[in-house]
Amino acid sequence: MNSEIISALIALLGTLGGSFGGIIISSKLSNYRIEQLEKKVEKHNNLIERVYRLEQHDAVFDEELKTADHRISELETAFK
Repeated sequence: MNSEIISALIALLGTLGGSFGGIIISSKLSNYRIEQLEKKVEKHNNLIERVYRLEQHDAVFDEELKTADHRISELETAFK
Protein backbone atom coordinates (compact mmCIF):
# COMPACT_ATOMS: atom_id res chain seq x y z
CA MET A 1 0.00 0.00 0.00
CA ASN A 2 1.00 3.53 -0.53
CA SER A 3 2.04 5.57 2.45
CA GLU A 4 -0.65 8.13 1.51
CA ILE A 5 -3.39 5.52 1.80
CA ILE A 6 -2.06 4.29 5.13
CA SER A 7 -1.85 7.82 6.53
CA ALA A 8 -5.36 8.55 5.21
CA LEU A 9 -6.72 5.43 6.94
CA ILE A 10 -4.97 6.39 10.19
CA ALA A 11 -6.42 9.89 9.91
CA LEU A 12 -9.88 8.41 9.26
CA LEU A 13 -9.61 6.17 12.33
CA GLY A 14 -8.46 9.13 14.43
CA THR A 15 -11.35 11.26 13.18
CA LEU A 16 -13.91 8.53 13.84
CA GLY A 17 -12.45 7.80 17.27
CA GLY A 18 -12.48 11.47 18.21
CA SER A 19 -16.03 11.96 16.97
CA PHE A 20 -17.40 8.95 18.79
CA GLY A 21 -15.45 9.88 21.92
CA GLY A 22 -16.92 13.38 21.83
CA ILE A 23 -20.42 12.00 21.36
CA ILE A 24 -20.03 9.62 24.30
CA ILE A 25 -18.62 12.31 26.59
CA SER A 26 -21.35 14.74 25.56
CA SER A 27 -24.00 12.10 26.22
CA LYS A 28 -22.60 11.38 29.70
CA LEU A 29 -22.51 15.09 30.51
CA SER A 30 -26.10 15.52 29.33
CA ASN A 31 -27.23 12.57 31.44
CA TYR A 32 -25.44 13.99 34.48
CA ARG A 33 -27.10 17.36 34.01
CA ILE A 34 -30.51 15.74 33.61
CA GLU A 35 -29.99 13.77 36.83
CA GLN A 36 -29.07 16.96 38.69
CA LEU A 37 -32.16 18.73 37.34
CA GLU A 38 -34.32 15.79 38.38
CA LYS A 39 -32.94 16.05 41.93
CA LYS A 40 -33.70 19.78 42.01
CA VAL A 41 -37.24 19.20 40.71
CA GLU A 42 -37.79 16.50 43.36
CA LYS A 43 -36.66 18.90 46.10
CA HIS A 44 -38.97 21.57 44.70
CA ASN A 45 -41.91 19.17 44.56
CA ASN A 46 -41.29 18.13 48.17
CA LEU A 47 -41.26 21.77 49.18
CA ILE A 48 -44.55 22.41 47.35
CA GLU A 49 -46.15 19.41 49.08
CA ARG A 50 -44.95 20.61 52.49
CA VAL A 51 -46.27 24.13 51.86
CA TYR A 52 -49.61 22.68 50.76
CA ARG A 53 -49.86 20.64 53.98
CA LEU A 54 -48.97 23.72 56.03
CA GLU A 55 -51.64 25.74 54.26
CA GLN A 56 -54.21 23.03 54.98
CA HIS A 57 -53.19 22.98 58.64
CA ASP A 58 -53.36 26.78 58.73
CA ALA A 59 -56.87 26.72 57.25
CA VAL A 60 -58.03 24.22 59.90
CA PHE A 61 -56.43 26.32 62.63
CA ASP A 62 -58.14 29.47 61.30
CA GLU A 63 -61.51 27.71 61.32
CA GLU A 64 -60.97 26.53 64.89
CA LEU A 65 -60.00 30.07 65.89
CA LYS A 66 -63.16 31.50 64.30
CA THR A 67 -65.26 28.93 66.12
CA ALA A 68 -63.60 29.77 69.43
CA ASP A 69 -64.09 33.51 68.83
CA HIS A 70 -67.76 32.91 68.04
CA ARG A 71 -68.23 30.88 71.23
CA ILE A 72 -66.55 33.58 73.30
CA SER A 73 -68.79 36.22 71.74
CA GLU A 74 -71.86 34.11 72.55
CA LEU A 75 -70.71 33.71 76.14
CA GLU A 76 -70.06 37.43 76.50
CA THR A 77 -73.53 38.29 75.24
CA ALA A 78 -75.10 35.65 77.48
CA PHE A 79 -73.53 37.10 80.67
CA LYS A 80 -74.31 40.74 79.95
